Amino acid sequence: MSQRPKAVRQATSELEVPPTTLTKKQFQQVKNLTKDDGHFNLVRNFNLADVITLCNGACGALSIFSNLRYLITNDAYYLKLAMWCIPLGFTFDVFDGRVARWRKTSSILGQELDSLADAISFGVAPAVLGFVLGMQSFLDTVVLTCFVCCGIARLARYNATVAIMPHDQTGKVAYFEGTPIPTSLILVAILAYLTHLGQVGDQLPGGLIEIIPGYSFHAMVAMFGISGTLMVSKSVKIPKL
Repeated sequence: MSQRPKAVRQATSELEVPPTTLTKKQFQQVKNLTKDDGHFNLVRNFNLADVITLCNGACGALSIFSNLRYLITNDAYYLKLAMWCIPLGFTFDVFDGRVARWRKTSSILGQELDSLADAISFGVAPAVLGFVLGMQSFLDTVVLTCFVCCGIARLARYNATVAIMPHDQTGKVAYFEGTPIPTSLILVAILAYLTHLGQVGDQLPGGLIEIIPGYSFHAMVAMFGISGTLMVSKSVKIPKL
């Protein structure tokens, strides 16, 4: 079984010259995280924007657990809670960047936190919601899994290329390559509307399409496939507002 080579952690005394891949500010942030082994060193290095980002991730996790609670209890309250947690997470996602720019506290840690929180709130949580509402065949789960993977890949590409992409005067990138992962809110809105109409489970629009005996998928799962494809597309450029 092959293993990735492990990164060798340098001693604090060796961290004197910033690597060429980091700015001086980013290098100082890394030093702050590694210079001591005190308790809660990570938490002490969080700023307000990082806490807001964590609230986004918390909303995504709460949405997932609420969906699971709905499967256990069949109580519609938990289903509604699962749906509302996702746009609430988006609210935190909008404000964390604004707060970081306002307080001039953007950090390399915050960028990673933002991507991980987005993967949970706008990738995993909507996919779980789709599963709970009836997209439960084997092929459905394959498409939902691909949707999540596309979201993760899109976030990774953004992190890898954000430094060289065009920026405006406020420091924001001028455009996104591929649709941003929070556009999955559109899928959540569609599922919420179908839930209101009672067209979920066996009543999903388009019904179940059988390809070969034993292998079928719901027509509605195609919207997850299309969304994932648009997220990883390089030709689609979305201006950042």
